Amino acid sequence: MKELTEKVLQFRNERNWSQFHNPKDLAISLSLEASELLENFQWKTSEEAIEERMSDIKDELADVIIYSILLSYELGIDPKEAILQKIKKNELKYPVDKAFNSKKKYTEL
Repeated sequence: MKELTEKVLQFRNERNWSQFHNPKDLAISLSLEASELLENFQWKTSEEAIEERMSDIKDELADVIIYSILLSYELGIDPKEAILQKIKKNELKYPVDKAFNSKKKYTEL
């Protein structure tokens, strides 16, 4: 994760874009890129989207990850640690014995 973050920061810093990368604008950009990712699936089945738009899906997913990395960096959040903590929280919300093979929200289990 560290190597990937360093590569993203290097790309950004070489272009002097850090001046534009405050948490608010990074969060907005993250949401916009997620919407662009979602647009690849609009009016298609998952299978159709994957077959027809895989290259664009890959690019938009990369943009979402890049903005997530930049936002994490600006907020001083270690993405790996945040993910591991969230998995622990989700393990409590969704115990295997109740959540296995269910799509219900934790409040409905």
